[in-house]
Amino acid sequence: MSSETVLPQPTVDPRLRDALNTVQDPELQRPLLDLGMVQRAVLEADGTATVGVLLTISGCPLRSTIEADLESALMQVDGVHRVTVELGVMTPEQRQELKQRLGHTRSIPFADPDSLTRVHAVASGKGGVGKSSVTANVAAALAARGRQVGVVDADIHGFSIPGLFGIQRGPTKVDEMILPAVVEVPGNARRDNGTPGCVKVISIGMFTDPATPVVWRGPLLDRAIEQFLADVHFGDLDHLLLDLPPGTGDVAISVAQKLPHSKVLVVSTPQQAATGIAERAGTLAAMTEQSVAGVVENMAAMVMPDGSSLELFGSGGGQQIAESLTERMGHPVPKLGSIPLDVALRQAGDAGAPVVWSEPDSPAAVALREIAEQIDGPRGLAGMSLGVTPR
Repeated sequence: MSSETVLPQPTVDPRLRDALNTVQDPELQRPLLDLGMVQRAVLEADGTATVGVLLTISGCPLRSTIEADLESALMQVDGVHRVTVELGVMTPEQRQELKQRLGHTRSIPFADPDSLTRVHAVASGKGGVGKSSVTANVAAALAARGRQVGVVDADIHGFSIPGLFGIQRGPTKVDEMILPAVVEVPGNARRDNGTPGCVKVISIGMFTDPATPVVWRGPLLDRAIEQFLADVHFGDLDHLLLDLPPGTGDVAISVAQKLPHSKVLVVSTPQQAATGIAERAGTLAAMTEQSVAGVVENMAAMVMPDGSSLELFGSGGGQQIAESLTERMGHPVPKLGSIPLDVALRQAGDAGAPVVWSEPDSPAAVALREIAEQIDGPRGLAGMSLGVTPR
């Protein structure tokens, strides 16, 4: 947009402004007024509130949600008896202004040393240990604590995150900017406080047929990760989780290079045979100058109906990995928790509803919430260096 371009200012009746400020764009999670999407809002003498809204693109998938939210909010205003919503589409200049308001620059904001977002790459030595289920449920548990959470499904060849969240539609593309799918925490799952946290998700699975394999090699994988981190507009996040593919291949190395301040969560099963394989994922972190935030032991002892425990995959592996990585890394690597084998976890994954939301009192959900609490922390600048030295 040219510096000489001056876009028309919206006309908003002061009697409607407070109500309009409560209506957010479902994908951008910011008020329509702040985004410049409301072009006019007038209240006629007969009680008709007419609102003109500019959608980001003509095929906006959530246009009906915006209309319903506007009608619900404005009908609460004294004197309003009817609401009419007139929808239009932004011009290229207006979309450019929108991106400027959002601060979208096609760089990787999470790579900035001053970023307040806590970034964790969830890794495993091999597949089949439940790494994606851990990623999805830890993200969901953090969101239930009122956090804004992003999830990048970096397992390009074996993507599964959209299914675990029940996401049925693709992201919205505004020019080169991609808006991730937003999954809001159900009201009954906000156990820690009433703040409406959410999970914003991006995955290659949103762009392809689930039955079609993604046949990509190193350079394309690297480009996909770059696009997920730079072109996708997550907004301000408290946490960003990346579900890495198993092993220590191209994607794990790309993530370490692009997000040098990220920490690694190592997921493994308890059996001793899996410990050496899982350690490799943590050792890669040392080679790429990352730190390991901790070890998550999945598929631990199952609680039987009579109260006894069945150690189907053995025991002790998670603690062994934590101790070995502590020695290798030169800093403490805790075992963050053990997630028991739990039918509820499998059923929730099949249903596309994280178990920490759908069955919050199940053994697996309790363990996952405790893990999330350990990687969470205070919001804002608490505990961070501001680079200021007193005189």
